Amino acid sequence: MSGSNLETRSFLDELRSLDKNFYFDLGHPLLNRMADCFVRAAGIGAVQAVTREAYFIALESYNVDSDVGANNKHHRFPGLRGEDSGKSVEALVMRTGRESLQWGTAAGVYSGLTYGLKEARGVHDWKNSVLAGAITGATIALTTGDKTHETVMEFAITGAALSAAANLLTGIF
Repeated sequence: MSGSNLETRSFLDELRSLDKNFYFDLGHPLLNRMADCFVRAAGIGAVQAVTREAYFIALESYNVDSDVGANNKHHRFPGLRGEDSGKSVEALVMRTGRESLQWGTAAGVYSGLTYGLKEARGVHDWKNSVLAGAITGATIALTTGDKTHETVMEFAITGAALSAAANLLTGIF
C-alpha cells in the first residue's frame, strides 16, 4: 500500500474533518469554536451581501433596458445611490461589513452558547438549542436599527423556533 491518506479519503470525510479543524487556537475550545464560527459566517455574510447587490443591479439594468417596471423600482439599498461611484462603493462596503458582523455574531454567539450549555449541563439536547437560539436572536435584534422590546422578543422567539426545528430535524435528514 503505497497510496497516501488523501487518496483514500472521500469527499464526506473531508467535510466531516472541517468540524474538527479550527482556524484559530486561542487556548480554549470555547474561544476556538466561537472565533472559527464568527469568521466562517462573516465570510458567508459578506459574499451574500455582495451577490445580493449584484443581483439587484443586474435586475435594475434589465428593467431599464426593457422599460418593464421602470416606474416601479424596488431597490433594497437606497444608500447605494451615490452621486458618484465612490459614495456607492463606500455604502456597499458599509452594508457588507454590517451584514458580515451580523452573520458572524449570530454564528459565534450560537456556537459558544451551545458549547457552553453542553459543558455545563453535560448533555446536548433541544433545550440547549432553544436557549441558545433565543439569546442569539435577541443579540441579533440589538444590531438592527429598531431596538424596541417587541423587536428583541420577536427575534428571540424566531431564533428559538429555528434552532429547535433545526435540532429536531437533525436526526431525520
